[in-house]
Amino acid sequence: MTDEPHVKIFDTTLRDGEQAPGFSMSTDAKLVVARALAAANVDILEAGFAAASPGDAASIRTVAEEIEGPRICSLSRLNPADIDASALALEPARKKRIHTFIGTSPLHRDAKLKMSKDEILKAISQTVAYACSACDDVEFSPEDAIRTERDYLAEAVQAAIEAGAKTINIPDTVGYTTPEEITDLFRFLIDTVPGAKDVTFSVHCHDDLGMAVANSLAAVRGGARQIECAINGIGERAGNCSMEEAVMALATRRDFFQCATQIDTTKLYPASRALSRVTHNPIPRNKAIVGKNAFAHEAGIHQHGVLADKRTYEIMDAESVGMPSNSIVLGKHSGKHAVMARAKTLGFKVSKQKIEDIFPAFKRLADTCREVTDADLVKLLTGNAESDGRIGPWRMRKTELHVDMEGETRPHARITMEHDNGDRRTVRHRGEGPIDAAFAAVCAITGVPARISILDLHHVATEGVVRAEAVIDVGDEQFSGKAEEVDIADAAVAAFVAAVNQAAAVQTGRSSSSEIENVS
Repeated sequence: MTDEPHVKIFDTTLRDGEQAPGFSMSTDAKLVVARALAAANVDILEAGFAAASPGDAASIRTVAEEIEGPRICSLSRLNPADIDASALALEPARKKRIHTFIGTSPLHRDAKLKMSKDEILKAISQTVAYACSACDDVEFSPEDAIRTERDYLAEAVQAAIEAGAKTINIPDTVGYTTPEEITDLFRFLIDTVPGAKDVTFSVHCHDDLGMAVANSLAAVRGGARQIECAINGIGERAGNCSMEEAVMALATRRDFFQCATQIDTTKLYPASRALSRVTHNPIPRNKAIVGKNAFAHEAGIHQHGVLADKRTYEIMDAESVGMPSNSIVLGKHSGKHAVMARAKTLGFKVSKQKIEDIFPAFKRLADTCREVTDADLVKLLTGNAESDGRIGPWRMRKTELHVDMEGETRPHARITMEHDNGDRRTVRHRGEGPIDAAFAAVCAITGVPARISILDLHHVATEGVVRAEAVIDVGDEQFSGKAEEVDIADAAVAAFVAAVNQAAAVQTGRSSSSEIENVS
């Protein structure tokens, strides 16, 4: 398949994605995501909208200075001032692009721009040429292209090509089109516009009707050779085409699309996690490709099939997108095959009879909670649990958090914990914040090298409590803990300790697995 067309990936996470409410990023946060995108080998990285604010221009310049690999792009309205701002911000980039746009639909012409068709065509010809004098790679977008009259859209595209644009992007600005319609539109433009075969046609779809990925792939069928997209599908309103979904669709159904990207797919999940971390927006469990449930199975029939051969219910390997492996989630729908498999994964040597013995208790537990954790299974296998229901050897005894709002002393925490063997330890630790310091102190006391992955806090006003859930990474494994306290800081620390206790319980269970039941 060496002659397959190359579909460029134009990532707009830092521009269109960051414009979405709740996803604003500082320059440092943008750099974290930009590095993840560069590692994934995206072709073009749209770093921002230079004329939008001095801060955005500075972020673009920083990304241009520090990121190697992708072509760095800045968005500009179709006017010389915006183009000058983009050119200035992009100066340090080794490879650069200016992306300029103007509305072409009747609604945009009449309601927003107050310009005639001829005035817009003249602006395209003059200003795209001006952009080409400032940058050797210019992309043009007729905004709201889908709702623009076809003949006039063709005129606008022709004017941009004649002015020197190398890429023509056809945006579905409001997420209005359908797959069949957009395929036909791209074929029409590529077949009828003079010079169309000498430029790259791009597609930029929004997800207002839930079809951004389908429409983007349909555009590729119509001749588009660049997809504009964003990690986790973030963007204006319902979002943009999801980068990981479009890329994996092309990779998984390469037989159908007969196209390829240069994306390192094993970097998709790390990029998704990086964006989630810096924007504090968790990845939905059911998110395709990168969600926690994307390669997870709870139904007994599915678990049995996947344990026999992953291909029975999975069309991709979890490892191919950078996830550790597929996940068998233990819950009320799980069967004995899954319980046996998880026990073996945890390092226990158990017989079928042992699984038969604990299975009724497993089902009773599964009916009371959303998910049976590894520590819960250790408890069932070993019969070890504290009278207070706690799993794991550590109890919190005292928490002191300190923040000096006026001085220069870093936040710190003093934590006292007690082990089941009577050992009592106190550690004072500094951190970026008091809770961060508390987490570090807990790790120092317990000897569990945990890193916080997710911390969800919910204040229940009617009950006067804070419910917390912490997910921690310990090596390549994850553990979770829950807590309920009156104070938000106490809840956060207690949930972290519960997760650390789960990790400690699993480690203890593994070390004593031979005492449970040996299989000869």
